[in-house]
Amino acid sequence: MEPPENLPGTPADADADAHVSRAAMDANTAVLLVGAGVTVITHPLLYVKLLIQVGHEPLPPTVGTTLFGRKVLYLPGFFSYAHHIVKVDGKRGLFRGLSPRIMSSTISTVVRSKVRQVEVRSKTDEPQTSLRKVVKETSHEMVIQCLSRVATHPFHVMSIRCMAQFVGREDKYGGMFSCIIKIFKEEGIAGFYIGLIPHMLGEVLFLWCCNLLAHFINTYAIDESFGQASAVRSYTKCVMGIAVSVLTYPFILVADLMAVNNCGLAAGLPPRTPIFKSWLHCWNHLSAEGHLLRGSSFFFRRVPVTSLPPIQD
Repeated sequence: MEPPENLPGTPADADADAHVSRAAMDANTAVLLVGAGVTVITHPLLYVKLLIQVGHEPLPPTVGTTLFGRKVLYLPGFFSYAHHIVKVDGKRGLFRGLSPRIMSSTISTVVRSKVRQVEVRSKTDEPQTSLRKVVKETSHEMVIQCLSRVATHPFHVMSIRCMAQFVGREDKYGGMFSCIIKIFKEEGIAGFYIGLIPHMLGEVLFLWCCNLLAHFINTYAIDESFGQASAVRSYTKCVMGIAVSVLTYPFILVADLMAVNNCGLAAGLPPRTPIFKSWLHCWNHLSAEGHLLRGSSFFFRRVPVTSLPPIQD
């Protein structure tokens, strides 16, 4: 017979469950805080990126040379652009649109955590081939990514519009709650999900390409006899992510431009940009202009050939 203190339902058992619950809550809180911190630190990068995406170039290009000694015109990089924002709006100006992004990060973390808890409970030990396992895990990740995107996209739209106001010096979108009211009054629920389809397509395409390419390279390209095979495999997905991001970046660019287009801000109206009928219209326009990768780089940004003036010696 078990001693009373080890029987289920005793105070000792309840204390153990409470301790586990507190530990899980502390871990979730830590994840939320770290996510919020990363969001704050990276926000100036995304702010500058958004302004480049909408085609706002307030600073003149400078003459530089390539590795082969050829003279070219370079647009300002991140630090020059950020310095310009600070000159215009002060240091706080670098964090325009931050509140919706923090809310988006928090909701994304919560959604992912809840979905993963459901997956753990329903997980079975059915035998799987390696490829089947990758497909199943990627399918689960895709569900999590799509649910997270649907839940957070309204805050992404709000953040994008707050940042885009720098172009025309507007103050149409203020705090987060005023953004919600303004968008709902003018565009209804659909206004919160402008650009959702290309954004989701880009993320799903990135996920599948990255995971499948990493699997095939790890399985067929890396020989087991190679001494560092396990170490190389651990970096494969990261390297694939960098490569695939170039392929999927146009989807993200189109989604961000659609979030600003025809919303009453100078950044999304003629003559700066046409009014797009759909995200495919936006894609075709950018493709014709050769701008599908606009904003993908912060440094060594060359002036597009179509707008390149003659360079004086």
